[in-house]
Amino acid sequence: MVELTCMIVDDEPLAVKMLESFVERTPYLRLASSYTDPVLALSQLRSHPVDLLFLDIQMPDLDGMNLSRMVPAETRVIFATAFKEYAFDSYEVNALDFLLKPIRYHKFLQAAEKARQWFELQEQAKEAQGKEPERENLFIRVDGELKQIDLGSILYVAGLKDYVSIYMENEPRGLITHVTMKAMEEMLPAGRFMRVHRSYIVALDKIRSVDRNNCIYIGKEVIHVTDAYRDAFTTYLKANLPTL
Repeated sequence: MVELTCMIVDDEPLAVKMLESFVERTPYLRLASSYTDPVLALSQLRSHPVDLLFLDIQMPDLDGMNLSRMVPAETRVIFATAFKEYAFDSYEVNALDFLLKPIRYHKFLQAAEKARQWFELQEQAKEAQGKEPERENLFIRVDGELKQIDLGSILYVAGLKDYVSIYMENEPRGLITHVTMKAMEEMLPAGRFMRVHRSYIVALDKIRSVDRNNCIYIGKEVIHVTDAYRDAFTTYLKANLPTL
């Protein structure tokens, strides 16, 4: 799990204390500094950037919206304000989230989780850049012959004991090959495919919709995400939702 360094900027000392207590309760957050003066905070940020900035909006001398436009590129912002009318403006500066005062810890934690997932995805992307390019094709044995299939055309994979059936776009039937689900899961790029059931692996970019019962609609199939895989799938969904 990544550890995120944080700064709190709010001209109200009581608000600063509350946010400090929330940061202290959250294991992967580390408080670097707190400020009630936004000008001093900006000077510190420029010399010692942090990962995450919890920022009030209405402040004297330098308001939070303008300050957010001056922070280092690597610093992400979560606004904390009593004025919900600023929510729309927060999207313009690409804030990760918007907390409305009075802030409860569970709301703070939701915003912190969104930040953690964002930074973890950035780390994964950096690691992927240093690796060999992902394969785009895969050879499987079907009816005694080796067949090359395009990974981008796979909808989902269904397990059949020691076999799997690979369902492709524009193919009327699944392609059955003698391989286990575990081996198939290891062959498919993790960033593009996810196991959501003991017997199913889905292509993430082919999912049409997900209903409230955790059922995935893909191709002509409806696949239920089981408990063993629900947390990983929920994390993926949250990381790909727009900021609310």
